[in-house]
Amino acid sequence: MAEATENNPFSAIRKELDVNGAKYAYYSLPDLNDERIGRLPYSIRVLLESAVRNCDEFQIKKEDIEKILDWEKMSTQSVDIPFKPGRVILQDFTGVPAVVDLAGMRDGIARLGGNPEKINPLVPVDLVIDHSVTADAARSGTALEENSKLEFSRNAERFTFLKWGSKAFENLTIVPPGNGIVHQVNLEYLARSVFNSGGVLYPDSLVGTDSHTTMINGLGICGWGVGGLEAESVMLGQPVVMVLPEVVGYKLTGALDSQMTATDLVLTIVANLRKHGVVGKFVEFYGPGVSEIPLADRATIANMAPEYGATMGFFPSDDKTIEYLKQTGRDESKVAMIEAYLKANALFRTYGEGAAADPVFTSNLELDLSTVVPCVSGPKRPHDRVAVTDMPTDFSTCLTSKVGFKGFGIAEDSLAKKASFSYKGETYEIGHGSVVIAAITSCTNTSNPSVMLGAALLAKNALAKGLSVLPYIKTTLSPGSGVVTRYLAESNLQSAFDELGFNTAGYGCMTCIGNSGELMDPSIDEAIKEQDIVAAAVLSGNRNFEGRVHPLTRANYLASPPLVVAYALAGRCNIDFDKEPIGNDQEGAPVFLKDIWPSRAEIAEIENACVLPSMFKEVYASVANGTEAWNALPAPDGTKMRTYPWDPASTYIHEPPFFNTMNLEPDEVKPIENARCLLSFGGSITTDHISPAGRIARDSPAAKYLAERGVGEKDFNSYGSRRGNDEIMARGTFANVRLVNKLADKTGPYTTHFPSNEQMAIYDAAARYMSEGVQTIVLGGAEYGSGSSRDWAAKGPYLQGIKAVIVISYERIHRSNLVGMGLIPLQFKDGESADTLGLNGQEIYNIAIPSELVPGMDIDVTAANAEGKVTAFKTTLRFDTEPEVAYFRNGGILQYVLRSLAKA
Repeated sequence: MAEATENNPFSAIRKELDVNGAKYAYYSLPDLNDERIGRLPYSIRVLLESAVRNCDEFQIKKEDIEKILDWEKMSTQSVDIPFKPGRVILQDFTGVPAVVDLAGMRDGIARLGGNPEKINPLVPVDLVIDHSVTADAARSGTALEENSKLEFSRNAERFTFLKWGSKAFENLTIVPPGNGIVHQVNLEYLARSVFNSGGVLYPDSLVGTDSHTTMINGLGICGWGVGGLEAESVMLGQPVVMVLPEVVGYKLTGALDSQMTATDLVLTIVANLRKHGVVGKFVEFYGPGVSEIPLADRATIANMAPEYGATMGFFPSDDKTIEYLKQTGRDESKVAMIEAYLKANALFRTYGEGAAADPVFTSNLELDLSTVVPCVSGPKRPHDRVAVTDMPTDFSTCLTSKVGFKGFGIAEDSLAKKASFSYKGETYEIGHGSVVIAAITSCTNTSNPSVMLGAALLAKNALAKGLSVLPYIKTTLSPGSGVVTRYLAESNLQSAFDELGFNTAGYGCMTCIGNSGELMDPSIDEAIKEQDIVAAAVLSGNRNFEGRVHPLTRANYLASPPLVVAYALAGRCNIDFDKEPIGNDQEGAPVFLKDIWPSRAEIAEIENACVLPSMFKEVYASVANGTEAWNALPAPDGTKMRTYPWDPASTYIHEPPFFNTMNLEPDEVKPIENARCLLSFGGSITTDHISPAGRIARDSPAAKYLAERGVGEKDFNSYGSRRGNDEIMARGTFANVRLVNKLADKTGPYTTHFPSNEQMAIYDAAARYMSEGVQTIVLGGAEYGSGSSRDWAAKGPYLQGIKAVIVISYERIHRSNLVGMGLIPLQFKDGESADTLGLNGQEIYNIAIPSELVPGMDIDVTAANAEGKVTAFKTTLRFDTEPEVAYFRNGGILQYVLRSLAKA
């Protein structure tokens, strides 16, 4: 909704803005006549504007505006504020279950006697289908066509459902598959920058169900990832209730060296901010160096906010923002309106002479851009930065270090081990560090023409020297939008990618999400397994957690697109590019990376000539029309069929169980008694561990479920693609092959059932506990739930009967998701953990949940072991706001909203 007009105490500052004869209304922050505004970070000013415009003395009160105005003092006191984003953005992995829930809510409200058509998004919702395509085919001119056909054949049920939803729900726009990745489409096309709703202007802002929603921060738009449950509540008119954030000011000075890429810069920033500590905070970039950074580079930095732990990394709107809007083909009159509004409302940043004073920040960092050196991150986490010059030494150390984030535990006498295999009539040999996947992925970098053109020029220069990529390395190119293909064609550089093996495999999030497909040949799989080779993947994405990219690539490195090409040419990740040649030319002479590395000037010249506004206009003009395959897809007519005709035989789309038995009034809150520990973890358990998105293993409970319904192994697809079916997702919860659970004696999705002491699949143990009427909990360490913002990482544990999670600390979105599903997030007191308390997970747990709950209160827990020894300890209840208490009492956020609508 554009504004709260009734009872708004700030109606006096509703002003008129004239832009070239067109008149608009807006809520003027300068007319608050409060000197504190000039000291506020620009990101906080966006929160302030939303609160002022939407103030209704009910959901948003005058006292909330005062908290924001007094940010300098209040941001360190963990106070709550409501925020109403302007829109919601979804990708299909997380978007499908969101739309499934909306459809289920229509059925649920009908059961409670309400009107199903009350269930509609109240703010604009854009869903981009981008996570369903897999790189099955690679290194061929037909790869794109083959993968697209497989995408539709595997996902026809999901796509049919979404096509119905696009007509059944108001305010919901679907971007069909084959158009690109959500973040790049958002940046190039969907972003409004400034909304015009009924003649009222206000800043574009959003929440999204992908943690990398933050990419839009590079365009001066506030937005961040939330759980699917929180996004659904925003769709239904609820504000996001958030802790007023601290803002870390990151000052950039100087300029990048001519050989550096945006990826080198962002990986440096990730490491620095991780060290500084920015979890739950905003980061706002400022300083003279910012004005030197192109918007595409800013978007690359903003994209990686989840990797440095911040809620978002924000670049205020400035002249570069306006330039980008023009470059991407936005309407001139719209751009003029955007610039005029932002300047009139103190939301436009200037640098240099005459610029306003810098805002006040909670803390400050500084980076001289000239000090950035080429780097990668890995082998298991995106914030473990390694300078490229240090890669040989670092990888060697990782091999022999004990198993951990920087170790593989390889014995000294196995370091030289090699594995041979035959492929297409030739025999090849690989060892530790051999690259088997090299992917230029859409996740972070393909929105950035400079790094894409740089990679293509590197490929062209390599070919001119007679270099090639070994045929067994799976090389793929996944453009984030059709614009990439246009400018690669315009510059005559796509052919260089193709000849080197980086053929376009699909327009979507592929390798980085785990949709890398099989390796080039089963013989490679067997060689890796038989000799226990630490094989490597190099990708230009943002995530490299264990088991994510491919089960057989234990070393996974994030790198710039040019470095992805370089490591593919080298065939191994432990090369010293300064001292070792990347290959030999036609005469047998050594070729070093520096010999083929393109200059920034050369890249800039091609970018200026070949990245044209007309390309953006042409590519996105066809989005609304859909592709031929999308338009040919039969689907129920959502304009006539307002509730979805669920097919009980569908293994993709299933009516959610969350609303089937709910009553108009919630059940009484009860303590947790005689519970067992289903899982006991160490630190850094990610949402990939809890709810993997990759392929379904052939021996898993989910595979058994599918096989029983006649689905063959080749059609199992991935967990991500089947998120619309709760039966499969419950079975896929904690199904990561790299999961380390202290209650199992082997790695993978296993645990021990008590008191029988039988080891079994986690899902089977959970089902057994539920059949026995036994509640369960989870124990964990620090940063529990880091990674992608997956609602199934909370829905799955709920369906497995887990009632509470007790850990050292939580990732922001995951904690919110647990609350949204009615689970209880508890936190050990400072200095305490399961280990310090002597808990091994075999105890019986009692958790005293009082009838009167207060955010942040102490909760008493007791754990009795088999000998009768009782350990009593206090935990902190991580319900952080009063609304979260209300969500829990209702069994979850969706039940809360549904009851509210049913009673209205």
